[in-house]
Amino acid sequence: MNKKKFISIAKDVVNLEIKALQKLKNNINNSFNEAVIQIAKCQSKVILCGVGKSGLIASKIAATLSSVGTPSFSLSAGDSSHGDLGSISKKDILILISYSGQTNELKNIIQYANRNKILLIGIMSKKESILYKASDIKLLIPKVEESGGIVPTSSTTVQLALGDALAIATMQYKKFDKLDFKKIHPAGSLGAQLKTVEDIMLVGNKIPFVNENKKMAEAIKLLSNKKLGILIVQNKMKKTIGIVTDGQIRRFNQKKLNLLSMKVKEIMTKNPVSVEKNSLAAKALALMNAKKITSLCIYDQKNKYKTIGVVHIHNILQSNIS
Repeated sequence: MNKKKFISIAKDVVNLEIKALQKLKNNINNSFNEAVIQIAKCQSKVILCGVGKSGLIASKIAATLSSVGTPSFSLSAGDSSHGDLGSISKKDILILISYSGQTNELKNIIQYANRNKILLIGIMSKKESILYKASDIKLLIPKVEESGGIVPTSSTTVQLALGDALAIATMQYKKFDKLDFKKIHPAGSLGAQLKTVEDIMLVGNKIPFVNENKKMAEAIKLLSNKKLGILIVQNKMKKTIGIVTDGQIRRFNQKKLNLLSMKVKEIMTKNPVSVEKNSLAAKALALMNAKKITSLCIYDQKNKYKTIGVVHIHNILQSNIS
């Protein structure tokens, strides 16, 4: 076969799936709204099940739902008739996926769900099917043309897209945000991108606090002991009012002033650059680069003037954030 023919085949497959997705887009109705609300309100687990290729799609949808804060898992249709139905509780939501809606392996699960009044969401293409008639919420997908005439391709693409839509709509309904996402994605490059300054900041006695009225002779000793190259200046009310850096000290020494007898407040830079604790570490790094500084004061939104932590540029780089 001519190699150019392969490209033509590939384009035909993609075109069929595009047409299927367009049909799905036009098919989405109020049943989708009802499904999202019920999934978001679920106080237990969302269990998905399908047979064959639909079973693989069920696993992927379950993984996506779990990743955005809705505990989910997929159930083997075959194993469910041999004891795994016991993993479904009355508070769960069951999502069954079958293009025809007539798959024999799902019949026992459908009967179990109906008998025990377990909320059943069905994803199928035929209104006359068993699954359609038995479902509490019916997500009807369009009848589509499969590649090669028989291979589940367009139908599984539609199922997958509908599952993604359910997951994202549920996520937004529950107001599941980047901070929530970070908590369940701690590893890898994605976890690093979602780290906040709170995750990496120095706290407690590691913060180099100094009172504004201290002599610089004492302040320099503290600066040396803390080894951060900065001092966070506070007034008597513990309010952060300034910062002293080792660079400032070097510049004052070059002027041959009597630095050691001066007070901290005489040489500090007022109003140090600060960020809220939930700020992304990547954004903090960008801010440091823009301001040409190496450290940031961290505050809680309840009190902008109370420093609860310090982030040095080395803390960010050591966390593989760029």
